Amino acid sequence: MDDTQLLRYSRHILLDEIGIEGQQKLLAARVLVIGAGGLGSPAAMYLASAGVGRLILVDNDTVDLTNLQRQIAHTTERVGQPKAASAAQTLSAINPTIAIEALCERADEARLRELVAQADVVLDCTDNFQTRHAVNRACVAQRVPLVSGAVIRFDGQISVFDPRGGGLPCYSCLFPQDQAFEDVACSTMGVFAPLVGVVGAMQAAEALKLLMGIGESLAGRLLLLDGLHMEWTSIRIARNADCPVCGQQHA
Repeated sequence: MDDTQLLRYSRHILLDEIGIEGQQKLLAARVLVIGAGGLGSPAAMYLASAGVGRLILVDNDTVDLTNLQRQIAHTTERVGQPKAASAAQTLSAINPTIAIEALCERADEARLRELVAQADVVLDCTDNFQTRHAVNRACVAQRVPLVSGAVIRFDGQISVFDPRGGGLPCYSCLFPQDQAFEDVACSTMGVFAPLVGVVGAMQAAEALKLLMGIGESLAGRLLLLDGLHMEWTSIRIARNADCPVCGQQHA
């Protein structure tokens, strides 16, 4: 790191758990963020400010006026622009020293595997079960840790699914992909704006910890947030030995 980087990241470097070595790991890291909306905005902004060397943003949507209540990476002037490009513009303004790739596309199964293979950690910041399961399958196949978050109304949740070993569960162990779950959308149910910031920031924190190999991740645990009463609940998640996604990996 040069003098400017040492100054920029000095508050990280001061932490014994991080130091120069940990910060260099972040600078060398590649993170894939799928979804540049309510969760993806704060998550990507903290990853950028923390110095993750390469960020890949994937989102096929455009900025809408209704997004601005909670999707803080976007501005009124960018309504109608692709979300991935808008978010990349914000991240570049926060930290112009990192590489940011904006992909304005809906990634299919094959494309997801290709993108996940390039990443050290993946953040699922999407809002539907079909995409979440596709991302999970790609992460299990490529053995890349997945940080998953979700928020609706006043409720949030976050967990880490790490397929690199240890018999930990994947997303499909928690929400089996062969069972019907009803997607609930912000457009019909509403969402309390600050909660996406809370969960998105926590996704960034979990990703940074995984990249640096510090602390204990949320792998094997699901955190639930009741935003109306500001109460957290932690639930242990067991691996499903018969899971069609990760079962063979642990056989």
